[in-house]
Amino acid sequence: MLLTYNECVDKFGSKYNIRKLVANGVLFQLEKGLYSEKRYIPEYQVISKKYPKAIFTLNSAYYYHQLTDIIPDKYYLATGRAGSKIADARVVQIFENSEYLDFGAEMIKYGNTEIYMYNKERLLVELLRNKNKLPFDYYKEILVNYRKIIDGLDIQMIQDMAMVLPKSRMIMEALQMEVL
Repeated sequence: MLLTYNECVDKFGSKYNIRKLVANGVLFQLEKGLYSEKRYIPEYQVISKKYPKAIFTLNSAYYYHQLTDIIPDKYYLATGRAGSKIADARVVQIFENSEYLDFGAEMIKYGNTEIYMYNKERLLVELLRNKNKLPFDYYKEILVNYRKIIDGLDIQMIQDMAMVLPKSRMIMEALQMEVL
């Protein structure tokens, strides 16, 4: 279980008790202000706890949704344009218009934790919006995997998102030509 410093103080009572538990190997300090009762925690859980309002997107979300088998080198997180810069070398921050930030974002179970991540419908829109920024082979791999699951997706939701997000016309054309 991951705990912030404040959660540790609430649970263990004081800074002194926290230091004592860390010294005795009962509690482990993973990073500044982040503790765990287990020695090893998957990094995606640490990132998720450290940036709880950020939304996993693009390469990270494609991997967690099993739309690609390529493990991303960094964690792709979407935040509002007005949000502060994430100064973490492990993270690629995508600034999104705050009005559209939460469209398609939900808590999705991965492993034994829940991650705040875009659903498959929003990720399809993001794939089409960013197709010129992605390597062609990577884009095609994800697109082929979307074609396999298209019957299980909410097409109306995809079209609604495409109409309100930037590049609407291009997204709708690509959706018709390449996916459906």
